[in-house]
Amino acid sequence: MTSTATRSSRPAAAPPRTARQVRAGTRTRDGGWGLIPTVVLIVGAIYCLIPVAWVFTAASKSRSELFTTFTFAPGTGLWENVISVFTYQNGQYLLWCFNSLLYSGVASVLSVFVSAMAGYALAKYTFPGRTAIFFGFLVGILIPGIVLSVPQYLLLSGAGLTGTQLSVLLPSIVSPFGIYLCRVYAMSAVPQETLEAARIDGAGEWRIFRLIVLPLMVPGMVTVFLLHFIGTWNNFLLPFIMLSDQDLYPLTVGLFTLLSKGSGTPALYSVAITGAAISIIPLVALVLSLQRYWRLDLISGGIKG
Repeated sequence: MTSTATRSSRPAAAPPRTARQVRAGTRTRDGGWGLIPTVVLIVGAIYCLIPVAWVFTAASKSRSELFTTFTFAPGTGLWENVISVFTYQNGQYLLWCFNSLLYSGVASVLSVFVSAMAGYALAKYTFPGRTAIFFGFLVGILIPGIVLSVPQYLLLSGAGLTGTQLSVLLPSIVSPFGIYLCRVYAMSAVPQETLEAARIDGAGEWRIFRLIVLPLMVPGMVTVFLLHFIGTWNNFLLPFIMLSDQDLYPLTVGLFTLLSKGSGTPALYSVAITGAAISIIPLVALVLSLQRYWRLDLISGGIKG
């Protein structure tokens, strides 16, 4: 009887709190300071998106509207500007688009493969100098690209490659930041037990890397590919230094030449602005098409956690 009374006098367990109650309790404890990061992020997003919005708005304006009005209201010359872009010098813009796609696509694919191999080796193998090599890649991340541009030009000039497509592709293959990301991802996504089991079954190292490691590292490799593709697509300094033939220019250098000529031919300003707006569309499409791999990575990370 006493034990029954004791059990009945104990307070009942509190029901689980809902997500809304948890968020409300968090706001109460931090005194509303949690809104500050959100406000900072919103302000930063607006600051970054205003130039993009202006480019798309300016691309829709006719030549007279572009130089007489400065508003975000759409203009009436979008179709005319698009036609001018694709008919400029018998399709020069399309050639620049092809060059940018070639440089970005080939360099990104090769860079992802090299980064995956190097990152996996640094994460899962023990060999002399591994730590020194890793810190060397970290130093490479900290060095600005403009510092390396002159040594790269001298090296490629000595090899007789300046002025060719290889002068843009070769320096873009090795990415210290991509190797760093692949190393971090391989350490967390590739279980050591799986590798040991494959070795016990008689699988060679290349077969392990090709059939086991690469499928596990796909989400991380997609991230490296996307970051490297965007960086190469927007790269200006390297092709500007290496290339002299206008037919080999990527979009960045080609649009720069249009702006340079715009001082004498104002009509080229509309062509350059519209071309810049069109060059953003492939990057947006690439991000939207590859985001499912990030979602898969987040879901798998949640399951592991």
